Amino acid sequence: MHIVLIGYRGSGKSAVGRRLAERLRMPFYDTDDLVKIKTGRSIRAIVEERGWPYFRRVECEVIGELAALQDGVIATGGGAVLDEGNRHILKRRGLVIWLAADVATMVHRMREDVRDEEQRPPLSRDNMLREAEEVLGQRTPIYRRLADSCVDTAGKNIDEIVDEVSHFLEEMRSGKKEATCREIP
Repeated sequence: MHIVLIGYRGSGKSAVGRRLAERLRMPFYDTDDLVKIKTGRSIRAIVEERGWPYFRRVECEVIGELAALQDGVIATGGGAVLDEGNRHILKRRGLVIWLAADVATMVHRMREDVRDEEQRPPLSRDNMLREAEEVLGQRTPIYRRLADSCVDTAGKNIDEIVDEVSHFLEEMRSGKKEATCREIP
């Protein structure tokens, strides 16, 4: 099975996914990177030129293609879970880990990541904090329903998060743990 990382921008999906894939000796797939490769454009350019619906269609194609590939670690775009077909594919073909953090932590991480602003357009015209609160209000119930496990990434470095995910995976493999998603503050 794939190990699928879901969560909002700034939750650490790409960085954690790369490190987790290295540790597990599995391929790493980042759906945002694959969309950029497939279109030859940055996400910002795709959205500015063709709109969010076009981006989401290409994202769905990428997720469908990943389902047929060798098992690996998949870092999804934050909104990939909005599509019911994506949710079905990800759940059927993967163990889903929700990387979460409080809004202030994620906004801080997004502000620190210069690449984020260059590559990803805002989802609304509101300020970043208001946008994150609004979008998370809509997505959190979806993340929670889809997730087999949740990891609060606030105040943790990449290795600590990878350790926590790895520990969960080991417990799942040994039958000591059932897939559950505890509440994230």
